[in-house]
Amino acid sequence: MSLKINDDCTSCDACVSACPNDAISAGDVIYVIAADRCTECVGAEDSPQCQLVCPADAIVAGASESRDTLMARYHSLHG
Repeated sequence: MSLKINDDCTSCDACVSACPNDAISAGDVIYVIAADRCTECVGAEDSPQCQLVCPADAIVAGASESRDTLMARYHSLHG
């Protein structure tokens, strides 16, 4: 997974609509990012849009993935 949401999340919902891959959804307490859908916005934007709109700075780096891996995931999601 590229990005993850930590416990600083306030569940404000700002990140959900910012995600071009529909990777973010409400979890039990905080929002979560689906690892199989997150591309760090590679293929869609220059930087992760969820991080830009998060007022709590709760979206952080998870496991490192190459740009090629992220781009392949983006193409598998969007054709």
